[in-house]
Parts: sequence; structure tokens; C-alpha cells
Amino acid sequence: MNRYTQGTWSVNPTTGLVDIQGDFSTFESPKKTFSRIKFGNVTGDFVCCENYFESLKGAPREVGGDFDFRENYLKYLKGAPQKVGKRFDCSCNLIQSLEGVPQEVGGDFDCSHNELKSLEGAPQKVEGNFWCSHNELQSLAGSPKKITGRFQCDEFQLEVGKWNMEGWIEVLGTGTGKAKKLILTLPYLQPDWWNSELQRDPGKTVHLLAPWWKDMPENMKSKIKIPPGYHNEFDLFSGFDDLGLF
Repeated sequence: MNRYTQGTWSVNPTTGLVDIQGDFSTFESPKKTFSRIKFGNVTGDFVCCENYFESLKGAPREVGGDFDFRENYLKYLKGAPQKVGKRFDCSCNLIQSLEGVPQEVGGDFDCSHNELKSLEGAPQKVEGNFWCSHNELQSLAGSPKKITGRFQCDEFQLEVGKWNMEGWIEVLGTGTGKAKKLILTLPYLQPDWWNSELQRDPGKTVHLLAPWWKDMPENMKSKIKIPPGYHNEFDLFSGFDDLGLF
């Protein structure tokens, strides 16, 4: 332990776990797991890059700084800490699911260069950038509700402050066909969401919805209910889109 720790470590008599006041780091280790060691709280960074880890069994419960597991052989993230104060990096692995990660991350979240097909299990609050490029994404289901920084996947990128309706509508209006198809999988753009917004503020929502109505899949269109009295306005806004006025 002394070899890998910058700070002090001790076994917590209550939990039986190894707590570290400081940082822990290991590089290019042949280990695939932490063996019999189980970590509790780490006040600083916990870094295990360029190793052969296949499991997070024994990983810390809480990390005050960065949790960095780049370039290993992880397929799943069960056992990940449930509190990370700064960056969570699991890029360049073989990860197929984000289930098990903390639901709030205090910095960037990087799951790029993996084998993800959806974002199910992702943190719901990321106080930094969210990177998920170089995966096999077919859906954005499970994506965060809040991203303070940038969002980047293979099909599109949203700058700081654009992970919201304004940014999503922008992709639907100017993005590639693949980008539009992917962003339409967001849970916030599903028929139930639109119907709720149409009831809450029909005028504003009709204005948002009409410009990309023609690009929406028919099975989604059939489930969206335009309130009585707004059909003419809806047709008008759609016509403006055809004329290039949106």
C-alpha cells in the first residue's frame, strides 16, 4: 500500500475497509482485481490507468478527487464509487453498460472508447463535460438530466450551456440524419413529454415542435396530441419551416 499511496492509509475499525487520506495510483500493473483489499473513503484521487483490471470489486465507496480507470479491461462498472468529487473516467475499456456509476459527478464524466449502445445508468447530474464518443450508441436513453459543460458523442456536439431544449432543437434543425435520429431517442423528447408541455404551455410548445415535425417518425407523431384551437397555428409554423423562415 505504501508504494501506491501519497498520503496516509489505515484500516477503518468500523467498516474493515482501507481509508486513504490522500491519493492512490497504480500504472501498468498486471493485476486484474484488487484481490483481498477493499477500499472505503479516499480523500484525494484514485487512479488505476493502463492496467489489466477486469472488475471494480474492492474499489472505493467514495472518492474526493478524480476516479480514473482509463485503459483497462472493464466490461461493467458494478462496484464503482457512489460519490466522486471531481472527474470520473472509464474511457478506453470494453464497457457495455454504465449501470453502477454514481448518479452525481462533481467534474467531467468520460465513457468514450467503449462498447456502449445506450447511456442507461449514466449519472443524472454532471458538473463538467460528458464524453461518450467512440462507442456504438443507438440510443441516448438514460442520458443525464443536467450537464454543466459540453456533450460530445460521435454524431454531434453541444457546447457549454446547450444541454437543454434549445440545444436539442438545434440538432434537430441543423444536424445530420444520424444526429437527428439519435437525439430523438432522448427521454425528454418522447411523446409523453411533448404532450405534457402542450398542456402546460401550448403556444410555446407548438412553436418549438412545428419546425421539425416533418422529420419525426410516424409512430411518434401519432402519439402527440395538438390541443384544440392550435392546429391552424401549427400548420402556419410548419409552413414557415418549408419556406426557410425557421
